[in-house]
Amino acid sequence: MYGIDLYNFAFWWECHEVFEGLWHAVGHNTEQGNFFQALIQLAAANLKRFLGNEQAAQKLVRSRLARLQSLPKLYMGIDIIAFAEKYKAISIPLASSTPYQIRLALETPSSSPENLKT
Repeated sequence: MYGIDLYNFAFWWECHEVFEGLWHAVGHNTEQGNFFQALIQLAAANLKRFLGNEQAAQKLVRSRLARLQSLPKLYMGIDIIAFAEKYKAISIPLASSTPYQIRLALETPSSSPENLKT
């Protein structure tokens, strides 16, 4: 949760550090490791773009989308397909300096208010 909060509030370097610790803990070649490595690289893409290096940001986004697509649709409470689609939509270089600001949803579909209605 801490790494996701850092990500959501644009503390991309700090987020990268938190996720990197988790990546090392779960193993680089595991499904969880794949997930954390994708988040690390997407956080790095945000930082690169914020610093004005659009080319490096685009390269990081493109290479990490493939990692996300290998995960289940819902992984660790995150809708991976929706998350990847948002990154695909913004992976086209933009003229604005608006950094990638994607909120990670930690709510599972079964616990959302519309699914609790009978």
